[in-house]
Amino acid sequence: MPTPRELLSARLRDSLTARELDPARGEVAQAADSRFGDYQTNAAMVLAKEKKTNPRQLATDILDKLDVSGLAAAPEIAGAGFINFRLEDSFIASAISSLATDPRLGVAPAAKPKKILVDFSSPNVAKPMHVGHIRSTILGDCLVRVARFLGHEVTADNHIGDWGTQFGKVIYGWKHFLDRDALDRDAIAELVRLYREVTRLEETDENIKRTAREELVKLQAGDAENLAIWKQTVELSWREFEKLYDLLGIKFDERLGESAYNDALAPLCAELEKRGIARESDGALCIFFPEIPTLDGKPAIVRKSDGGFLYASTDLATIDYRVNRWNPDAIWYVVGAPQALHFQQIFAAAKMMGIDGDLRHIAFGSILGEDRKIMKTRSGENVGLAEVLHEAIERARKILAARTEALPPEEAESTARLIGLGAVKYAELSQNRLTDYVFSWDKLLAFEGNTAPYLQNAYVRIRSIFRKAGETPDPATPILITAPAERALALKILQYAETLPVVLDDYRPNILANYLYELANTYHSFYEACPVLKAEPALRASRLILSDLAARTLSHGLALLGIACPERM
Repeated sequence: MPTPRELLSARLRDSLTARELDPARGEVAQAADSRFGDYQTNAAMVLAKEKKTNPRQLATDILDKLDVSGLAAAPEIAGAGFINFRLEDSFIASAISSLATDPRLGVAPAAKPKKILVDFSSPNVAKPMHVGHIRSTILGDCLVRVARFLGHEVTADNHIGDWGTQFGKVIYGWKHFLDRDALDRDAIAELVRLYREVTRLEETDENIKRTAREELVKLQAGDAENLAIWKQTVELSWREFEKLYDLLGIKFDERLGESAYNDALAPLCAELEKRGIARESDGALCIFFPEIPTLDGKPAIVRKSDGGFLYASTDLATIDYRVNRWNPDAIWYVVGAPQALHFQQIFAAAKMMGIDGDLRHIAFGSILGEDRKIMKTRSGENVGLAEVLHEAIERARKILAARTEALPPEEAESTARLIGLGAVKYAELSQNRLTDYVFSWDKLLAFEGNTAPYLQNAYVRIRSIFRKAGETPDPATPILITAPAERALALKILQYAETLPVVLDDYRPNILANYLYELANTYHSFYEACPVLKAEPALRASRLILSDLAARTLSHGLALLGIACPERM
């Protein structure tokens, strides 16, 4: 079903065509101020500037050929040439009736679905996931969910850091200091302890430092014992990661570490050199970008002077593999903003290699503590992700226990989990991804304001109406628009289908989060102004349909953010 914006835009383009004006300018947007209408367009102003004519007169000429019958009231011209539209109540009522039986809530699949690979989360083996992984993990998962719902074929890929110099230390520590009981209790904590112990000893013992380097060389050469230890560290680490992914409800289609591309690195560099894409500079093999001003003088090093490989070579090999394995139309990298230069280099190099896919770096800012500095523990270490998630659940548990209506223990526990995890996810996804934000427990767990608990509670309150009503609304019920708050709610529900696709335009889940917050507020105003259960039968039935659609939209939108709604709070 076309959305109101699409229908108005189509009518506007017809009018522009009839006036021999550029129909591409016929775009209508939701009005910034509802006092002036539901939708508006600045097409007359843009076209008047191009044609050097009076915008208000041009707006009048456009309206002469604009037919919005059955859709909106007569459009009005405002200011320097804005054209405002107000939908007819009969159209809104009819459109809402169509949504009542639509499981997609009016959201049409993408006209041209794509094959998209999303690279996100990417923890490092033998290290705990920390608060810095929140943004990539939660943002990436949300983009996967939205893209899939819109009809794209999506591969969720976790590119794990499972290779590097730290493994020399870990293997040396494993051979000399391993505590098997500690490894069974908390594998990653024990691996971190081994790494730190060897690092400490290296400071005063050159023999240990040399031996740890030798253990790394043996691993890289394929030594059977060291490979076996390394494989155990990878599997043990993944088991711990998977516990957090299960808690967060996140699944991956692909899980390949950096090590998977080791055998491809030397042939890749040889090919780059053979084709003239890379050349030696001071002993290192580099790719230069003299034709790209922002990268001129900033080469990508694909092989060090000592023969070692770097992230650039691994990432180019990864792109090559993904193109051959998945043949995606686009690859999205959900990685922090500090890696912007690296991805500019890699994407430019990939194009030089003949890879034409749409490569995107979906960057994001940092999470700050309440002191507005990068969030750390008191000892200066990264805050563990597991600790954040479990503390969120514990805080939610205490909040629930303090509420007037206590839930049964099992339901209270599951509800605390939904609230705590939802709060952490929404705190991330309600922000513009490029800005830093302050992680505040009091704010993200509040039941008022733009938070997950507020939205979850809005859903619960709506569902409680149906428990009291003791009935399920008949989707064939005629929709009645009798009050401004009723109309506002119906219009806001219709705009879900217009809002959701925009999320992928600039990879901004905060657009969806803000829409859901506005929907919850709009429903609150509706509930205050329009009695539901005490209304006369026809109006009661109509308002139950509106309430049901509001609840379904809240639940559906939150699910795309990776947040589930409890039935009671």
